[in-house]
Amino acid sequence: MFLFRLNYDSKLIKSCFFTGKKTIEQQLSVTQGPDMNLEQLAEKELCKDEEEQKILSGASLVSVLTPFAAVPPLDLRDPFFDVARHGIVQIAGDDNYGRKLVIFSSCRMPPSHQLNHRKLLEYLKYTLDQYVESDYILVYFHYGLRSSNKPSLSWLQQAYKEFDRKYKKNLKALYVVHPTNFIRILWNIFKPLISHKFGKKVIYVNYLSELREHLNCDQLLIPSEVIRYDENLRASQKGAPPRPAKTPPPRPPLPQQQFGVSLQYLRDKGNGDLIPLVVRQTVQFLKQKALKTEGLFRRSANIQVIKEIQKQYNLGKPIEFEEYGDEHIPAVILKTFFRELPQPLLTSQIYDQVQSIGSVESSLRVTRCKQIIQKLPEHNYIVAKYLICFLNMVSQESIFNKMNPSNLACVFGVNLIWPTNGPATLHALTPINMFTELLIEYYNQVFTSRILPNEVLP
Repeated sequence: MFLFRLNYDSKLIKSCFFTGKKTIEQQLSVTQGPDMNLEQLAEKELCKDEEEQKILSGASLVSVLTPFAAVPPLDLRDPFFDVARHGIVQIAGDDNYGRKLVIFSSCRMPPSHQLNHRKLLEYLKYTLDQYVESDYILVYFHYGLRSSNKPSLSWLQQAYKEFDRKYKKNLKALYVVHPTNFIRILWNIFKPLISHKFGKKVIYVNYLSELREHLNCDQLLIPSEVIRYDENLRASQKGAPPRPAKTPPPRPPLPQQQFGVSLQYLRDKGNGDLIPLVVRQTVQFLKQKALKTEGLFRRSANIQVIKEIQKQYNLGKPIEFEEYGDEHIPAVILKTFFRELPQPLLTSQIYDQVQSIGSVESSLRVTRCKQIIQKLPEHNYIVAKYLICFLNMVSQESIFNKMNPSNLACVFGVNLIWPTNGPATLHALTPINMFTELLIEYYNQVFTSRILPNEVLP
C-alpha cells in the first residue's frame, strides 16, 4: 500500500489508510451505517475539509475566486478561452534537471456550473500534449477544492482512463500539496485502477516547505491563497516543522564556478573565452557523438549524476562525458547551464518584443526575429549564435533524433528567455517557442547579417 505522508490523527482515517478499502467499508458500516458508500464518504470528507479550510483561511472560500494575476490577457478566439482564463493549469518552465513543471491549482476552479469539466479535461490534455514526449513533473495544489467546484468521481475515473501510457510514461513525479482525508478516500476508490508503477510516482507533501525539498518553489506559480493557507496550516498544526529561515545571502562564487554565474564572470575567469566551458564541451561532445540520438534534449538524466557533474565543473575538475555512457547527460547539462544563468541569454530587454512575435504577419516573422536578435549585447549574441547554430545542426538530423525545430524550441525556449518577475506563464510560452523555432529553422537568414570578429561557431 502506498504510504501517505499526512499528519492527521483520526482513527477512521488511520484505519482506512493502513488497511485499505475493505476496512473503510467496515468502518462505514459501524460509524455511518451500511447505506453510505465510498463516494458519499468522499463528499462528506470534502465538506469537512471545506469547513477546516474556511477556518484556516480566515475567510469564506468564495474569496479565492479573485482573478489570477499570473494569467496575461488571452485571445478571445482561443477555443479554450473559457477554461484558460481561470489559470487552473499553468506551465512553470523546467526544473533544475530539464523536466517541464505543470501546475494544477484547485483554488482557481470556479463553481461547477461555471466550468465545463469535459472541456477542462480536453484543455489539460491539449496542454500536456505539448510536453509529454519529454520528461515532466505535475504539481497539484489541493487547497480550494470544494463541494461546489469539484468534478464528479465519474469525471475523475474518465480522466484517469484518458490519460493513457502516452501521458504516464514520462511523468516523473506527481506532487499532491496539502492533501486531506478526501484524497485518502479517493485513493481507495481508485486503487483498483491505479498501477503500482504509477502509484510510486505520487508524492504527498503537507507543507510548502516540504515541496521545497524537491522543487524550486520560487519558480512555481503558487497562488497567493495557497501560500496563506500553508502559513495558517503550519501555525495550527501542533508540532509542525518550523517556518523556513529566510534565504541567506548568496555566497561568492568559487574561483572556477561555471553554473549560476554571469557570462561576463565566465569570460573574465576564462582568459577571455567568449564561449563558456560548459557550453563548448557539451556541444562538442554532442556534435561528435549524439546528433542522431532519438529524443536528444527531451529526456532527463539521473539527478545525482547531474548534481555531481555540476559540482565537478564548479571545482574546476575535468569532465569526460564518455565515461558516463549516457548521451542525455551532456544534453541536460547544456540546458541546465542556460537555465541557471542569473540573466537569460536572450536578455529580459527583448522579452516584450518576443511576446509580440505572434502578431507579426507570418511572412515577415523571420525578418522581425532578425531585427530583435540584433539588439542583443555582443557577448550574448556570440553565445546565442553558437548555440542556435548547433541546434540547427541537431534539427537537420530530425529524421533520426525526432527533434525538429519545433520540438527543440519547446525544450529550449524557456531556458533562453524569461520575464523579470518570475517564470513564463503557459500562454507566454507560445510566442517564446515560436521565436525560438524561427531562430533554429532560419538560422542562416537570422544570424548571417551580423558577423562579429571574435565569434566562434561549433
